[in-house]
Amino acid sequence: MLPRDQPCRSPRRFAGRFRTCKLRRISVRKQLVRAARLAYPCDVEEIFGFDTRALDRARASRDARFDGKFFIAVLSTKIYCRPVCKVRDAKRSNIRYYPTAAAAAEAGFRPCLRCRPEAAPGTPAWLGTLGVVRRGLRLIEEGILDGRSVDEMAERLGIGARHLHRLFVHHLGASPIAVAQTRRLHFAKRLLDETRLPITSIAMAAGFGSIRRFNDVFRKTYRRPPREVRKLRAAEAREAGRDEVVLRLSYRPPYDWTHLRHFLAARAIPRIEVADNEGYDRTVATPGGGWAIVQVRKIEAEHALEFRLSCADAAALLHLSSVARRGFDLASDPATIGLAFDHDPVLAPRVRRRPGLRIPGVWDPFECAVRAIVGQQVSFAAGLTLVGRLVERAGQPIATPIKELTHLFPTPAALTTANLAGLGLTGGRIDAIRKLAGAVVAGTLDFSATADEVVRQLTSIRGIGPWTAQYVALRALGEPDAFPSADLVLRKVTSGNGGTLSASALEKRSEAWRPWRAYAVIHLWTAALDGRSENKNKPIKRNIPERDAERGAPRPSGMVLLRG
Repeated sequence: MLPRDQPCRSPRRFAGRFRTCKLRRISVRKQLVRAARLAYPCDVEEIFGFDTRALDRARASRDARFDGKFFIAVLSTKIYCRPVCKVRDAKRSNIRYYPTAAAAAEAGFRPCLRCRPEAAPGTPAWLGTLGVVRRGLRLIEEGILDGRSVDEMAERLGIGARHLHRLFVHHLGASPIAVAQTRRLHFAKRLLDETRLPITSIAMAAGFGSIRRFNDVFRKTYRRPPREVRKLRAAEAREAGRDEVVLRLSYRPPYDWTHLRHFLAARAIPRIEVADNEGYDRTVATPGGGWAIVQVRKIEAEHALEFRLSCADAAALLHLSSVARRGFDLASDPATIGLAFDHDPVLAPRVRRRPGLRIPGVWDPFECAVRAIVGQQVSFAAGLTLVGRLVERAGQPIATPIKELTHLFPTPAALTTANLAGLGLTGGRIDAIRKLAGAVVAGTLDFSATADEVVRQLTSIRGIGPWTAQYVALRALGEPDAFPSADLVLRKVTSGNGGTLSASALEKRSEAWRPWRAYAVIHLWTAALDGRSENKNKPIKRNIPERDAERGAPRPSGMVLLRG
């Protein structure tokens, strides 16, 4: 007799027993993608190198150092949370991990109203192996998709739109459009929670074209209208003036706020910046041609900075908060960066001594480049004086509630025509500033391009050498791997025997620090400054490559940590 589980090979031969045969059915229909499943398959382990057990331990610890590194989604509630969320743990079989908030949203989960994923530190997707994904995320943070298409963004990155979509899906679990929409929606949620702005202004500030579109997307994501969400958290809104917006900008601890504040205070430009024991204030120009006052303070007992913005148009809020996150280096992960230096004999003890050092940014790349040019070959105090004179001569005067803040930094257009004679600047530096400003006005220098491209464009300008270009990439672009290898201080500190390494030897030595060489620079500069605290106002002579001198680059002097 033919066994029941054996398929019939000949229906004619076993016709009398056909009913006792178990035929195998083969389905040839394509399976539909279920709405509850992740449309774009994404495995956290492939992105961050974490295995499931490590993620489970991180989730159980609720350690703030894991905040923003991944997100936890629960199948039973269809909600995703931050690793620090204090809700009761769900059943392990119902838990899924995602590398970004956008990936969780694409999978059909909605944000937790308690831990507020939109307030988490910047996701570490920029730590990915592909530079194009990091550059794409940076462009999205700068708002490129608020007014342009994915095709234009892909063209800007030098690849096709389909390939860009494929890279985002592979590394982030979400498309560029989904990442941009999640960014806009999270920013709108923060404005609802932390400000008293009208909902219409919030929709415009977050980049939504209409209040109807904003309400529709918000309802689909949070399952309730914006007004109802605002009522839930109205009591927690921080006090602010009628024309002020106050936001909390989170970071991963540790964060050496004291070092960063002292760094900015020592370099504060008169009439534009004020830094004291309370915090940091400055004037900034907004994209629409207006201006605003930015005030940053550390929030005690929280891993966050208070970002207070006044006199600004609502449409500029998203852009300004993104610049602030870059300028105060809030998206970096000190623990991950520290591990890269853990076995280095020069850096390891310095990182253990000051684990929370960040890259002190400059608000505007053009401002950073001008300050670097003006501060070359003069003492630190003289450099600040010269920049102050430049601001007074070519900057736009404004009336602000803070008496020390009276001007905006000169625009590129203003410096192309301004009379810079009589300020104490040499003819070579005046010429370099004019060429720099002219390149920005003409569009041959684009600070929103990749860091490598910006360095190439800067060094093509007579009077700007590799050291200045790398310095701009480090402080103004936040490039984590920027490295001024010609710097004399770095060459002395890393020699280890009281001598001085050559630039090529230092470049080779720094290969072990990639992709965090910029942080190595900050640690080494800080260590050198600490060792010379008694002589910190004395300039240190610096040697630069002969090719810079041949190209007309002014020879810089003074310790780079004291540079503007």
